[in-house]
Amino acid sequence: MAPELVIFDCDGVLVDSERLMIHYESIGLRKAGFDISADEIAQRYVGLSYADMKAGLETQFASKIPDGLLEAIEADVLSRFAAELEPIDGMAELLASLSLPTCVGSSSDPERIELSLDVTGLSTFFDRERIFSATMVERGKPAPDLFEHAAARCGVGPVHCIVVEDSPHGVSAAVAANMAVVGFAGGGHASAALTQRLHDAGAVTVARHADELAAHLTALSP
Repeated sequence: MAPELVIFDCDGVLVDSERLMIHYESIGLRKAGFDISADEIAQRYVGLSYADMKAGLETQFASKIPDGLLEAIEADVLSRFAAELEPIDGMAELLASLSLPTCVGSSSDPERIELSLDVTGLSTFFDRERIFSATMVERGKPAPDLFEHAAARCGVGPVHCIVVEDSPHGVSAAVAANMAVVGFAGGGHASAALTQRLHDAGAVTVARHADELAAHLTALSP
């Protein structure tokens, strides 16, 4: 099937935010008594909404996460975005050259997505009506709801969509939505094991840089 839409995850794909988030999440959680490293957060929780992350942490530690803790950590990180957040290297050039229609499908809330795109100068590539958040659907990744919602709102059938994802949870969501998915392991948080984890989750291929991603998207296009 010829692709008609590319759905980009935001954090770790368009903007190099995951490395900042997991660093400060680890610091904030450890201060609150939850001993978890940035590497473990990357392994377990990248790609999930904060609601799902909170549920996972409470199961992992058999303890309640204090109300407002994750939101306070996120607010602290977002306050650092203007000075510290950067786009993924080469992503602006990729978006400028891409001929296929695009949208964003992210686990983050709309305000954070828009802030990330504004700070990094990538907002010019996406209409606000084509920015979709997990807050808009009942279930976040790895459920297919978000990607199905994005495709429906863009008027494109799932089999005509390509998803670009940096997390196994996101890859699983795309596969469940019956969409082709290209894994991306070019963010600052990407470990040596991430490429295999993305493949294992169902990515048809994995790119390690925006140039490589552009080549994969071109190969999947008619």
